[in-house]
Amino acid sequence: MSEATSPGVVLITGAASGIGLATAQRLAADGARALILLDRDEAALNALGDALKNGPTLTLCPQDVTDEAAWDTLEQNIRDQGQGLDGVVVNAGISDACPIADLSLAAWRRVMAINLDGAFLTLRTGMRLLRDGGAAVVVSSASAVKAEPGIAAYGASKAALLQLARVAAKEAAPRGIRVNAILPGGVETPIWRTMPFFTDLVAETGSEAAAFERMAGFATPLGHYAKPEEIAAQIVFLLSDAARSITGAALTVDGGYTL
Repeated sequence: MSEATSPGVVLITGAASGIGLATAQRLAADGARALILLDRDEAALNALGDALKNGPTLTLCPQDVTDEAAWDTLEQNIRDQGQGLDGVVVNAGISDACPIADLSLAAWRRVMAINLDGAFLTLRTGMRLLRDGGAAVVVSSASAVKAEPGIAAYGASKAALLQLARVAAKEAAPRGIRVNAILPGGVETPIWRTMPFFTDLVAETGSEAAAFERMAGFATPLGHYAKPEEIAAQIVFLLSDAARSITGAALTVDGGYTL
């Protein structure tokens, strides 16, 4: 993949919303030959498929990223088609907010299962199918490196993802495969709607846009939360040959939040 050539075959998890959706749209606009899109929200995934139907060849996979059997089946199907991957975007994840003292083991395991186990299964399949010279981007979080009250499960899962990406980069380097992590800070995605404090802030400020502006104003030196399209552009850069000397890196995109 390079700035001069269109992307080839790229697999994206969490493709039906937020950063994953924006990345799929960006790759399609850039002329990707084929996209393999995974999301457990089948309706949203089908809607994305309809929106991109005149673009790249699409494979829609309404599966949970923690389903090992589904990953094995997908891997075999890709091999049976004589196809490999040029890029992988390890993006699917969930959020949670709870103090450690009040955090249940079930809630901890739920976050770890999706954010870490699911990422491991994605990356394992990707490493098996990536062509020499391919690239993977693991979507971690600024929470991987900055502690805040209430983010024990989420922050720990994202910190583990950062190390997973680094180990993968070292293992894949002999084949010219690059693996990098991106660490977004605040991004205007639907994941915030699962957080009660955000719902309260929307009610107080009158709109999601106003709520994001309020949060960005007190949380980041730049006073800016990223749009999903901004993160997608950076992911596409890391997948491209323009980043061919970058591997094992962590690109922090947080408006200065971690300063």
